[in-house]
Amino acid sequence: MHRRIAADATGTTPRHTEIHMSDILVVDDDPDICALVSFKLEQAGHNVTVAHDGEAGLEAVRAQDWDLILLDWMMPRKTGPEVSREIRTIEGRENVPVIMLTAKAQESDIEIGFAAGADDYVVKPFSPRELSTRVTAALARRVG
Repeated sequence: MHRRIAADATGTTPRHTEIHMSDILVVDDDPDICALVSFKLEQAGHNVTVAHDGEAGLEAVRAQDWDLILLDWMMPRKTGPEVSREIRTIEGRENVPVIMLTAKAQESDIEIGFAAGADDYVVKPFSPRELSTRVTAALARRVG
């Protein structure tokens, strides 16, 4: 369940609450991966939205502010690196953390992912617990 903590008298929200209940966009064409990732991140208190191809992911990025984006590489309509590069050009979205979540495990693939603007890179198959930990770390860096 997604809830925001109300701002205090100074208009700020306590930092420790920022890591939880974040808005996360998962862009992946595999429904099983989307279900697993959504379940794990929702258990951790995050609000998760899913887009099933690169173009739908970009539309979601343009329509809403996200605290973090999980992005598959191999998808219909646009690849993960294409989406990541475009995210970095959208005003107000340039600094949203992007984690590539992909089966592309070659060293050259990882280099391409980071060059396209990814902040982290997780190879499938992955540990849901590790993914949740990486998401938490990326969110903490964003507010820190």
